Amino acid sequence: MTLTSKGAQTRARIVAGAAAEIRERGVDEVRLEDVLARTRTSKSQLFHYFPSGKEALLLAVAQHEADRVLADQQPMLGDLTSWPAWEQWRDRLVARYREQGTQCPLNILLGHVGRRTPAAQAIVTGLMHHWQTAIADGIRHLQTTGDVPAVVDAGRTAAAVLAGIQGGVLLLLATGRTDHLEAALDLSLTALRAGTAVRAVTGPEGR
Repeated sequence: MTLTSKGAQTRARIVAGAAAEIRERGVDEVRLEDVLARTRTSKSQLFHYFPSGKEALLLAVAQHEADRVLADQQPMLGDLTSWPAWEQWRDRLVARYREQGTQCPLNILLGHVGRRTPAAQAIVTGLMHHWQTAIADGIRHLQTTGDVPAVVDAGRTAAAVLAGIQGGVLLLLATGRTDHLEAALDLSLTALRAGTAVRAVTGPEGR
């Protein structure tokens, strides 16, 4: 659907309003009528932007929450150009998840719409791609300044860092503690500083 500028603003307002309702009340308690009231839109407007109704709206909210994961890490995530910048990103990321606690809106939404549906998987894949790319870009910048050896594989190291983050977040959701997330980040940064992060594969058997 091609939207006018006004239409895009209206759709964004509906999605943001639905996201706020879900954060406050939970996905199972939110009705379309609540979203309409909060966003001051009509039912015809809502179904114009989301023809299949609540499920389509929930997918849009899931994308909104995925975008928010990355936005909450800015400007640190987009400026990993020095060791102090990496430390600031680390602290911001831990603070972000400490503030969130055990209730992850994105996790809840994906569980509701079905994690294995193509649309849900596309949201997760897109989030992880952009996140990993930003980390890899930061590693490559440190390689240009000589802070990280050129032999380090930026892409695979970024994948390992992200895997550690996701493991830490998963344990946070289970325990309510950020200890594992902090440990994963600290060990990743220590390895990166020491130049012992994932090395590039130089042959068919990694030799």
